[in-house]
Amino acid sequence: MTKQQEEQSHPLTATITKTNTLLHIQSLLPSFTKSEQKVAHIVLQQTDSVIYSSVIDLAEKAGVGETTVLRFCRKIGFYGYQEFKLALAQELVNPVKNLHGEVGEDDSLDIITHKVTATNQQAIGDTSALFQIEQLERCVDLLQKANTIHFYGVGTSAVTAQDAKYTFLRIGLRVDAFNESHLQAMAAATLGPGDVAIGLSVSGSTKDTIDSLKVAKQAGATCICLTHYRRSPITNVADITLLTAAQEGPLQGGSLAAKIAQLHVLDVISTTITMRNKEKALFYKERTAKAVLERKY
Repeated sequence: MTKQQEEQSHPLTATITKTNTLLHIQSLLPSFTKSEQKVAHIVLQQTDSVIYSSVIDLAEKAGVGETTVLRFCRKIGFYGYQEFKLALAQELVNPVKNLHGEVGEDDSLDIITHKVTATNQQAIGDTSALFQIEQLERCVDLLQKANTIHFYGVGTSAVTAQDAKYTFLRIGLRVDAFNESHLQAMAAATLGPGDVAIGLSVSGSTKDTIDSLKVAKQAGATCICLTHYRRSPITNVADITLLTAAQEGPLQGGSLAAKIAQLHVLDVISTTITMRNKEKALFYKERTAKAVLERKY
């Protein structure tokens, strides 16, 4: 097999570019072994120094063997350590940073405003970098042809699910959103072939959402998930996985950046459907607008 053929057959190589290597490491973090996670944390926290480190240096910093570092490089789609370091060097031209983590107690309101704004803007840019057009195309095709569309989400993802319901309802799609576990399960059981269930979970480990998708899939529906982690429990259920870049720590549930990333993906999909079905979308936008017109002063 030639190198080109190997690249095409590798599951991750096609998705990693010169500007989103760190994003993919973050996305794959839970799927690494404990030793590989040690390497990942060093790379994410000390990127500036890693590009000048040998494979032996990085292994010593992480407290692992050299073979673990090489296995880590392979797992994220690179053939060797030097190719990986080159990608990191190119990444530093436009580094991925969580500016929320840099907000300090002594920061003025003006500085905090700029840092939080930068984080939210970064969430959109990073999510766009993770887009896989073929997957988005599949989603657009499925949703515009779907008999019924369900959005499942709990916690703050439930807010996104409700927003998605309003957005897609306005362009004439048969859509609903459920945020209570029993309602999710019952609604999922009513779906069938030709229907679509979309689960929203930043962590990809939200049990209620995953269980609802399982019920929907058993009923014959196509399942889509929006998550930050490429290899998380929800992706094992979903037929299509769409990645969002903004992540949440254990004590940071409900971060606005994570919600913005979800909304950005849904906005791209709904806008595409609208542009491809202009007459239908305009017809329903006018009807839905008139339906609530008398409820405004």
